Amino acid sequence: MSLSKAEEQIMEQIWQHENVFLKDLIEALPDPKPASTTVITLLKRMQDKGFVAYNLYGNSRRYYALVAKTDYFSTHLNALIRNFFNNSAAQFGSFFTRDTNLTARDLEELRKIIDTEILKKKGE
Repeated sequence: MSLSKAEEQIMEQIWQHENVFLKDLIEALPDPKPASTTVITLLKRMQDKGFVAYNLYGNSRRYYALVAKTDYFSTHLNALIRNFFNNSAAQFGSFFTRDTNLTARDLEELRKIIDTEILKKKGE
């Protein structure tokens, strides 16, 4: 399941703060600030989707993530590779390295990361 752009913006703040009250969440959002009722509605949707939960402190709710940022990103990246690159990581890698603004240094860093992962996989 995915989040809307507005929900992702809220989720980003929850991931950054780990536990956040509504007031602090709204304060952390960029201007123009959404109405608190809008944020509450979005949080309710996100709760229904299984992305966030809360603890009650008196009348205040302290929200926290149920889904890790890396898990959310990984799911979307895998869907992107599946849907736009014929489920081929090689096609995705080719596009990513050729059709983005990566510098030679960026590519060298990527190569080191890939080489390290290859060694790990061979050792398993």
